[in-house]
Amino acid sequence: MPLQDRKILLGVCGSIAAYKAAPLVRLLVKAGAEVQVILTASASAFVTPLTLGTLSKKPVLQGFLKDEAAGEWHNHVHLGLWADVLLVAPASANTLAHFAHGLCDSLLDAVYLSARCPVLLAPAMDLDMYAHPATTANLAKLRSYGNIVLDSPAGELASGLSGPGRMLEPEDIVVELERFFTR
Repeated sequence: MPLQDRKILLGVCGSIAAYKAAPLVRLLVKAGAEVQVILTASASAFVTPLTLGTLSKKPVLQGFLKDEAAGEWHNHVHLGLWADVLLVAPASANTLAHFAHGLCDSLLDAVYLSARCPVLLAPAMDLDMYAHPATTANLAKLRSYGNIVLDSPAGELASGLSGPGRMLEPEDIVVELERFFTR
């Protein structure tokens, strides 16, 4: 089992596809992986920390601070060193732009910038956003940094349009991770 005992940091960004994070976490845990979820602020509008925390059996990380009054924080450097892989699914256009340009105003951005592990990105956005020259350039830049982009298949989108931009299905992401770890 290629995912057995693998440490996976799962970044979940604000996209309607965030609902797919729950079955993805479940499949990863079932495959034997240890999953630590980092939820962006906008993602929590689509899926709750309670759901992802219950499925991952770990508290979901949402910001830099654990306990502001006590001065406790989530160590992004430690997280980046702990993981065997950083998987961002769904990866929103906003987060992809942050990663491509080194912007850092969230825990997920900081983990990405300090991670020494491989990074897999599963974009999810509407077809016009996905096809926009800025997004295309950001994806090319991220690939040039050595990140693996799991291309978005065409299909029905939440907007009612049809085309590329869908996040890969959780089962397909697990297959991609298994391939990655067996190389």
